[in-house]
Amino acid sequence: MKKSLFFLRYCLLLLVTNLVLAQAPKKIIVENSDFADVNQVEIPDALLLIGNVRVNHDGVVMTCNKAYYFQKENYIKAFGNVQMVQGDTLFLNSKYAEYNGNVKKAYASGDAVMSSPDATLTTEIINFDRNIQEVFYDTPGTITNKENTLKSNSGRYYVKQKKFQFLTAVTITNPTYVIKSNHLDYFSNSGHSYLFGPSTITSKDNYIYTEKGFYDTKKNLAHFLNKSYIRYDDRVIKGDSLYYDRNREFASATRNVKITDSINRGIVKGHYAEVYKKLDSMYVTKRAVAVNFVENDSVYIHGKKLMVTGKEGNRIIRAFNNVRFFKTDMSGKCDSIHSSSKTALTKMIGNPILWNAENQITGDVMHLIGNNTTQKLDSLKVLNNTFIVSKDTIGTGYNQVKGQDLYGKFLEGKLHDVDIVKNAEVIYYMRNEAQELIGINKNKSSKINLIIEDNEVETITFFQQIDGDIFPEKDLPENARKLRGLVWRGDERIKSKDDIFPPEENEDNDKIAKATKTAEAKEDIPMKIRKETLNYDKKKVKIK
Repeated sequence: MKKSLFFLRYCLLLLVTNLVLAQAPKKIIVENSDFADVNQVEIPDALLLIGNVRVNHDGVVMTCNKAYYFQKENYIKAFGNVQMVQGDTLFLNSKYAEYNGNVKKAYASGDAVMSSPDATLTTEIINFDRNIQEVFYDTPGTITNKENTLKSNSGRYYVKQKKFQFLTAVTITNPTYVIKSNHLDYFSNSGHSYLFGPSTITSKDNYIYTEKGFYDTKKNLAHFLNKSYIRYDDRVIKGDSLYYDRNREFASATRNVKITDSINRGIVKGHYAEVYKKLDSMYVTKRAVAVNFVENDSVYIHGKKLMVTGKEGNRIIRAFNNVRFFKTDMSGKCDSIHSSSKTALTKMIGNPILWNAENQITGDVMHLIGNNTTQKLDSLKVLNNTFIVSKDTIGTGYNQVKGQDLYGKFLEGKLHDVDIVKNAEVIYYMRNEAQELIGINKNKSSKINLIIEDNEVETITFFQQIDGDIFPEKDLPENARKLRGLVWRGDERIKSKDDIFPPEENEDNDKIAKATKTAEAKEDIPMKIRKETLNYDKKKVKIK
């Protein structure tokens, strides 16, 4: 029993001794020197090494022209052509250096240059802590690699991660663009940059602002969050999340998207958008709306999908699926819209309906024609099955005009002069100045002209009248007071810019608003490092 206890104690003592020895600082080993001497007067307690000096300490090799080696302190000072090498990952050159073997820290000054396989740092003073494998500097420095040049007044390099971190003003200069930020993490192997806080990316083609973003400087791909936008000469793209491909000049935006066109005085909004700069086109969906400023008013156009293509002066807006639009004095619905700035022609296609003043207008095809000189709405063309309806101002009846085609002229945004041609029919409640009903005008002719003033028909002119008369109210039965095909759709009328959105899209918008608030709560947190950054140097396993 005593022998067993003795053996156990011996093993514990041996283990403790080995742990202590393992933790004890390793001594700096002098591997070469052309001349060595001890001079207690000039350099007390130091070994003077001169010529082709080479020392080694725990995997780091230092070479220089001359060195003072303080053996007791396990400390060395090196002069002239100093180089420290750690494996094949880090090379530190300078005119002067100090190295402490006990704490494994190095100091280099005088044209200090740190090189790694992916980048080179040049500055006046460099500190290297081998315990945590970090390099840091507080003097103006320049970092270069194949793609970029980085300049800053201070920085830190994480050897294992191959990451430079800058918490003061830093500039990345690339042949194509310049990045400026006060907080940037740059991975020298992948060229990935992570920006936090107010940052800009400037090129001859655009200007980018972000407060939280990722930029792949090799592939020219980017992802931006937090108050970010991309500005071209005539267009600004904003969104909670922006993706950008510089090589293709392509950008996509998600959540609270806003694209402003300063030249054409328009705004496009939605919750998802794609912009192709080289093709002068954009695609917007998810509560998409195009806002154009015309005649000191705004026109709101909504569709499930919006497409804008073409350069200034030849721009085309297309809206698809359940299209609705609103203007102060006009609104409408149809299946799709095609609007050209060059011809000032807007085509309402598929079940179009238009409300102007108190008039409801329908037909198979509807064209709104503008005037590019005055920038005002000029005329209206409705083809096939034209029908105009408005409620009688006092009674329960309906004023109606129908025919094959309609040609109308606008005055101050309202229909003023209207021609109904081919198989024209009318039912109109005629009232005197006291708004008393005089009679009901029911007529047919080949053509009818209406002059409308203050939302009321001022005059009706019949051409080649075929049949009809003005009937007293008692002589015209209810079933004879409606033209064939009359459908009053007043409950569908779009009365405000909010009415252009269907209920399901409003519900989605509420969900997105909640997601935006959640994202805003994380504004002060830097972007999470991507897997492709962390795994950049890992070799892919080949499957046979």
